[in-house]
Amino acid sequence: MQPELQPKKARLNVQISYELKVKLSQLSAFQGKKVSALVRESIEEKLKQIEKKIFEEKMKSAYQALAQENLKISEDFKYVDSENL
Repeated sequence: MQPELQPKKARLNVQISYELKVKLSQLSAFQGKKVSALVRESIEEKLKQIEKKIFEEKMKSAYQALAQENLKISEDFKYVDSENL
């Protein structure tokens, strides 16, 4: 039998305001989850948002660079296109 592989975990100590701790405790009780699970989920969600924004910015830059290249190519062939008229 093969043992189950669990993801490696790391402990992280973070200081937050008392008010935020109270909100987390209330939400954890309401959802029936541990505070650490809520924090982990929140971090994962925020990281996904940041990664998506970075990806979108890279795509935007790539499209803009491609547009510039396309304009240059069309400029190079501007006179060739008018020869067929």
